Amino acid sequence: MGDILVGTCSWTDRELVGSGWYPPGRRDAEGRLRYYASRFPVVEVDASYYALPSARNSRLWAERTPEGFVFDVKAFSLLTGHPTRQAVMPDGLPADHRDPKVLDEVWARFAEGIAPLRQEGRLGRVLFQFPPWFRPGAHARAVLDACARRTRGWDLAVEFRHPQWWDAEWAGATTALLARYRMAAVAVDMNQTLPSSVPPVTPVTDPRLAVVRFHGRSTAWGSGSKEDRFRYAYDEADLAAWVPRVRALAGRAERVHVLFNNCCGDAAVRAAGTIRQLLDGDEA
Repeated sequence: MGDILVGTCSWTDRELVGSGWYPPGRRDAEGRLRYYASRFPVVEVDASYYALPSARNSRLWAERTPEGFVFDVKAFSLLTGHPTRQAVMPDGLPADHRDPKVLDEVWARFAEGIAPLRQEGRLGRVLFQFPPWFRPGAHARAVLDACARRTRGWDLAVEFRHPQWWDAEWAGATTALLARYRMAAVAVDMNQTLPSSVPPVTPVTDPRLAVVRFHGRSTAWGSGSKEDRFRYAYDEADLAAWVPRVRALAGRAERVHVLFNNCCGDAAVRAAGTIRQLLDGDEA
């Protein structure tokens, strides 16, 4: 049975910081991370999607967390074809993911930024979350192939936002494609009533790791503000239904990362604590 690590998709989210979850005296940058790492063994760095990570911060993160704590790092938006603000581009480069010279420089900066985590053995997976318009087909295969070549030696996880990847027609090919590159497929929990809803399938495409990300089940997904999209509090019944599925993943992979992205107030840390208790009770 593989290890199951439970955590959240941010430890710096403004609403979490304002929720009172961090105790007095632990609300500065160092105190927050040290406190979070005393409660959970894994976290996802989402800030690296919005701006390129820095080697200095990566080094500090490694220093401020105990041995064995791991960081999953979300790939910078430009590297997955998402719109990117010009203000966060290095050296005034255009925010154009189709320009090879721009891509070369951004890939290099991203690799430099996460290097200390890799060197200290603290990097879990680099998460490539592709946009809703990224559909299966020849172009997507070429993008994934280029991504695999540029990240040789890294451990990757891939989340698709277009539901076609996991429908009956494409699911087998999607599983084979990710397995070919040893990219861990990300299983998602989200609202299932929308045309864009990704089904909660749980393939294992890399025997070293399986990943589950809980986005919440808000009906504002795809239309509301960021806060509205992720405003959802999982109850115990929601999470109990996932316990046998997470256990099944642990039976097929050496490790499972269970991460909560419903970052609204303290909803994510509360849900993470609840599913960990359910998993511990199930094991007993």
